[in-house]
Amino acid sequence: MTSAAYRAEPVGRAELLARLDRVLSTGGRALLTGPPGVGKTEVALSAAARAEARGETVLWLAALPADRGIPGAAAAALIASVAAAAPPAQGPGREGDVLADLPGPQRAAVAMLCREAPMPDGGWDPVALRLALARILRALAARGPALLVLDGVQCIDPASADLLRFALRLAPPELRAVAVDTPAAYGTGGDPSDGRAAPRATVEPLWEPSEADVLNVPPLQADEIAELLIHHRLPARMAGRIHKASGGNPRLALAVGRSLADARTPVHHAESLSLSGRARDLARALLGAVPPDVRATLLLAALALRPSASLIRRAGRPTAEADLAAAERASLIRLTEDGTVAFSAGVLPSTLVHDACWTERSSGHAALAGVVDDPVEAVRHRALATDVPDEELAAEVSAAAETARRRGNSTLAAELALLAAESTPGLHGPQRIARLVDAAEEAARAARADLAMRAATDLLARDASPADRVRARLAVLDTAGQGLTDLDEIYVHAMEDSEGDTALRAAVQLRLAVKYVLADGDPVRSRAAAVESAALAASVDDRGTAAKALTVQARMDRVLGSPDAERVLAEARALERAARPLGIRNAAQILTIRHAMFDDRLIEARDQLGALLPLVERRGSVEDAIELFRTLAEVEARQGHCAAALAHAGRSLALTLEAGLSPGPAWYALALAETAGGSFARAASYARRSAQASEEEGDHVFLSRSLYALGRVQLLCGDVATALETLRRVQAGERAQATVDPSMLRWHEELAEALVAVDALEEAEALLADVRPVADRLGRTTVLLGCDRARAVHLAASGCPDEAASLLTEVAERYGAAGLPLERGRALITLARVERRRRRRSAAASALQAAAAVFERAGATPWLALATESPTPPAEPVPTARGGALSALTDAELRLARLVGQGASNQEAAAKLYLSVKTVEARLTRIYQKLDVRSRAQLATALNS
Repeated sequence: MTSAAYRAEPVGRAELLARLDRVLSTGGRALLTGPPGVGKTEVALSAAARAEARGETVLWLAALPADRGIPGAAAAALIASVAAAAPPAQGPGREGDVLADLPGPQRAAVAMLCREAPMPDGGWDPVALRLALARILRALAARGPALLVLDGVQCIDPASADLLRFALRLAPPELRAVAVDTPAAYGTGGDPSDGRAAPRATVEPLWEPSEADVLNVPPLQADEIAELLIHHRLPARMAGRIHKASGGNPRLALAVGRSLADARTPVHHAESLSLSGRARDLARALLGAVPPDVRATLLLAALALRPSASLIRRAGRPTAEADLAAAERASLIRLTEDGTVAFSAGVLPSTLVHDACWTERSSGHAALAGVVDDPVEAVRHRALATDVPDEELAAEVSAAAETARRRGNSTLAAELALLAAESTPGLHGPQRIARLVDAAEEAARAARADLAMRAATDLLARDASPADRVRARLAVLDTAGQGLTDLDEIYVHAMEDSEGDTALRAAVQLRLAVKYVLADGDPVRSRAAAVESAALAASVDDRGTAAKALTVQARMDRVLGSPDAERVLAEARALERAARPLGIRNAAQILTIRHAMFDDRLIEARDQLGALLPLVERRGSVEDAIELFRTLAEVEARQGHCAAALAHAGRSLALTLEAGLSPGPAWYALALAETAGGSFARAASYARRSAQASEEEGDHVFLSRSLYALGRVQLLCGDVATALETLRRVQAGERAQATVDPSMLRWHEELAEALVAVDALEEAEALLADVRPVADRLGRTTVLLGCDRARAVHLAASGCPDEAASLLTEVAERYGAAGLPLERGRALITLARVERRRRRRSAAASALQAAAAVFERAGATPWLALATESPTPPAEPVPTARGGALSALTDAELRLARLVGQGASNQEAAAKLYLSVKTVEARLTRIYQKLDVRSRAQLATALNS
């Protein structure tokens, strides 16, 4: 095989590939195993690519199910691949040809196997063929290390398996082998349309594998599924839900992702996973690995809320334990010690229920209703066992929903509330509408957009009052999360129906205020809607809505640089204390903490978050917990508590993906935490994911934030041109959103430094001149420190290194006093670079040592690498005949001078430095003036003398 046949290294398999390399190095044999679609072949392909890159010969044999019925098919294919991979080693003759060098009887047997010679009545000589294959593999290995990959060993025909078994037993250590096997429990195919499992005989292994030789290829984690989706240009924002649906199986995850993307399913409607096509077919194929009786048992497990072996047995499946054990061997479920059943992929129970007829579902629910030990579950099963509306049953289901709500099971409460509405007879119209409103609002509390939409759709098709229609539509909006695009029609109808109802109009205006900032990126319009909402709510003494509206107003006031932001926030906080809201997300309390974080009052912010944490963990919603951990991660990262930042950001992401919410904000927090104490490469990866998810959602706020995080990392890594492009996108986005307060996203200092690096000194100076007065007026002292650091970089590039060093020394001290260790360390690194330009090597070393000490105490791993890496020694002053010196050049000028001195044209230098030709010409003029040279030849002499 050639490298063109291989794909890029599969997502999430780096550790497995490293282990595979170790196994092959020590034992020479490895067996990759796992369920269909988990990525075994992808791992083998990567191992083969690595071997080929090392100069090894790679043989690839891929057996198909049809091969098993053709004697010698696999062996013939292998010999053909040997002929292609190992041409004659010497000259144009036949000497050295591994096939031509075979003894006559062996060559004849190979010819018969490959149908190149007639087959005698007695068939081929099995001994000669065994010896021939062994000799071929030995000859191949004699030429150098070789890797044999046997993909689909379960499909190898018995005759070929016997030949391979013998040949591998005699093969030298230079020939290593990887076998890819789907165990018998999974079957080998069959027709997924009829769900029948294909029978498969047990295959004797090609070698006796030790425990160390067998490598199980596990499912991917949720975060790895997100990376896989991005790699295949599928919506990353659905990563959590797709992981749940696929159980981490890459093939199934991609099928689910494509199914949802092709259907253009909004992320907030994808909870129910109404899949079709390839995803359903793959699920059916996986389920087809077990007999119909086992699938009947699994259907009961799919219908139950808390399935267990004993429950299913009592519901009429006496062989439940044996059936579930068979399903577990096929990796369809997981069984705990107490017999609890958990499906390995969410699409499996969904497909079982989807493909079952009404009679099967009804009888299953009826059987479960009689054996469950929870009255709430019993009522649910009774309601699902009938399709005849019944008011008495609907009332029981409604009471069960209330019980579930009191227990804190919001998801079950939402499902039961909708079931109660759908069980209400049409003759009870007003009662059904009231229950539909309750169901929509219950779904909103549970963040179940699919249920909210179902309830709202049913209600809007009926003769409901304007107030009920507004409440249903508001519930749908409240489940949209970050994705508020494509919902304009709902807002328009809600505004129309709320006419004349002050309380409802206040609620609609509040949702519009959120939409205007998130989806439209318009804080001015958002503030106006929030002001109107607050006034309307206050007029009817709706303290809860008024507090929320004032919170949005305070947030927009902060964005717009209004001095009233803190006063308005204090009003919202007072109303909130009186109203006692259930959650903290988007509440005045959490915004107060974030304002403290923006102001770098980090101890205050951290203390308040610490006080909230136990309350949220006990009683808060999952969205509250996500918000809290995300904010904690940002605070800890800013404080230089790197390990804590990483832990909190990881927890926020895990909860986000588990809940199936948009991961954009959590990825942003993780990008900040990784920048502080993890890895710049991972930080950039998470920032890119956050940017993609935010663009998919139409979330302008987090798009700017994630691009800022990405541009900052790019700048720190020295990728100036890309950083400049990214940070200009942030600048454009923030200006489009009319953002004034520079403390909420500190991109100005980063962009200024990037501009200096490409010698755009005037633009950098203008940028800093614009932001400094605003920061000074608003009292953003640490923003001014960031501007001072960027100003020092500008001074150094402008030929004023003494002033730059003095300013950086002061900035570093003030950052330390402000409790911002990472910023202090960054200022010290910048100081060291300036001191090196001043030829003060001792001072530069001292600054780097101080920075390294700061980063080591904080656990800031990537920053420590910046402080301890060996810098490229700066060029020594090179006097020319007229007294010029290289030390007079800025870093940007020195880079250009070296390129031109090496013979680059102006156009070539412009392309390499991402500059215009005009900029290169102007910069060269300054270089010539500083070095007092008049030609490229003199410049080259000055550089090399």
